[in-house]
Amino acid sequence: MGFLGLLNIPLIIFLSVGLPLWLIFHYVTKWKQMSLAGAGDGQTVVDRKELLRLREIAVSLEERIESLETILEAQAPQWREK
Repeated sequence: MGFLGLLNIPLIIFLSVGLPLWLIFHYVTKWKQMSLAGAGDGQTVVDRKELLRLREIAVSLEERIESLETILEAQAPQWREK
């Protein structure tokens, strides 16, 4: 039995025991993260916080655009036609 023969035994043990356990632990951890976040659709807590932050930025930008349009309407009523 050469080097390749000795390599087969640990490889078989890893593929039959180690890999399935690793996959199980990986997905159990992912499921726990999703349940803690209350996001059954796959989002994590970080995703939700980031979405809320981006939504706040979008609302503030929309308010700024509306105020700029109001100023432009007062100063140059024909600005939309240009």
